[in-house]
Amino acid sequence: MFVRMLYDESLAQASYLIGCPGSGEAIVIDPERDVDRYIELASREKLRITHAAETHVHADFLSGVRELAHRVGAIPCVSAEGGDDWTPRWLKDSPVPPRRLRHNDIIQLGGVRIRAIHTPGHTPEHLCFELTDTAQHPSDNATTEPMGLLTGDFVFVGDLGRPDLLETAVGQTGAMEPAARELHRSAAAFLELPDFLQVWPGHGAGSACGKNLGSVPQSTVGYERRYNAALRAVPDADAFVAELLAGQPEPPPYFARMKQLNLEGPPVLGALPTPPRLSLSETLQLQGQHQHQAAVLLDTRLWNDFRQGHLKGALNTPLDRHYSTVAASYIDADSPIVLIAQDADIAPAGQGLIRVGLDRIVGVLDPAELDHANAGVETQSIPEIDAPEAARRAAAGEALLLDVRRAAEHAQGHPAGSANITHVHLRQRLAELYDTNETVTDRPAADRPIIVSCLTGARSARAAALLQREGFNVTNMQGGYEAWNDAGLPIERSTLQCRTTGQAAR
Repeated sequence: MFVRMLYDESLAQASYLIGCPGSGEAIVIDPERDVDRYIELASREKLRITHAAETHVHADFLSGVRELAHRVGAIPCVSAEGGDDWTPRWLKDSPVPPRRLRHNDIIQLGGVRIRAIHTPGHTPEHLCFELTDTAQHPSDNATTEPMGLLTGDFVFVGDLGRPDLLETAVGQTGAMEPAARELHRSAAAFLELPDFLQVWPGHGAGSACGKNLGSVPQSTVGYERRYNAALRAVPDADAFVAELLAGQPEPPPYFARMKQLNLEGPPVLGALPTPPRLSLSETLQLQGQHQHQAAVLLDTRLWNDFRQGHLKGALNTPLDRHYSTVAASYIDADSPIVLIAQDADIAPAGQGLIRVGLDRIVGVLDPAELDHANAGVETQSIPEIDAPEAARRAAAGEALLLDVRRAAEHAQGHPAGSANITHVHLRQRLAELYDTNETVTDRPAADRPIIVSCLTGARSARAAALLQREGFNVTNMQGGYEAWNDAGLPIERSTLQCRTTGQAAR
């Protein structure tokens, strides 16, 4: 049996190519939308992708199951559990007849047996896939036992998939506690599995689909039984619900759109786009259009290069683990986008946008063009200050100190007097930053000085670029909360309560 994980660092998402070398058949589980890498890997291993499956309807990226059905004729395999509301509507137009899997259904690929296991809680239709290599030493009875479980967004290393997204991201009021109790039943069944069974999760550290995900790429049932805090709470159902619902990160606002698109069907790409190179004048023309929608400039340079000088109104999104999430949170799905990227970064930058449904990449500007910008081209810079200076300004009432970490991080410890809006929700909550107290300042509301902070300075840099684009007077705090703490500056803590039980988050 061939098993290979393909990992997307920006979304902390794992896809799996599984094949039988004997029959040459293969399946991709939880593929992302840019499917070329799966096709190329299968070809190198002399495999053909005959099936494409997903553990559930995803909220954090666009699924590539439909794309593989169109590109290579892969049979779409999706859950039939959870009711019609959780069946992708695009299946009725699939170029290949789909398979709708129920609990205990089998996909057989030569000597590889894949059993679907219904594990509701994260979503109602969620499936895990149990792998058994029946071709390995067929006379040995041990080969009738499974070797591993692809757990999707059910069991992660150190955590379980969050049960609140249908309420917090999709808006289904009252859904989170029933989902948490469904997840409790699924978790109890998971604990009945043998300790030796390998666990291959759908996400790693950095994903917003859980709160305590580990960086280790795989685990075992036995290890998770011993060290996974949520699983250890299974004996007490109420404690389990409180553990799972407390302290979950705020879901990015684009999650609802991803869920809807995955149900309706992501548009078929056919091939990755190859945006044209633009001159500086062409870029500015696209950005300044009035008759048609103005293009968003997405500058992928490192923060220090960007902050010292960039085109007015540009966003800053270096190709790191925040890239796709920030882009999808700060840019409308139908906005034309001009990438400011070096040659080596064009492909990964485009892939990161495609995976979250930002398809309108209309061109690419070489960053070298910014080094000899034409006279009269308006550029901007963003100042940075250290933590002691930020503390002085905030204490003197000269600026608002804004912490853009998650609410749970802020509650555990934050710069004294700081406000909190997580960076992925900042665009939706800009109105909260306007200074309406006329006794404090007579400056226009959007000129209110804001100092942005996070943990180390990465998230605050992205937020600073957005705030400047929206007209705010913004400064970034170097080193974030870690620098503030190291300087011995005043820290406050608060209690973040579980939204269902009212208990303090752990």
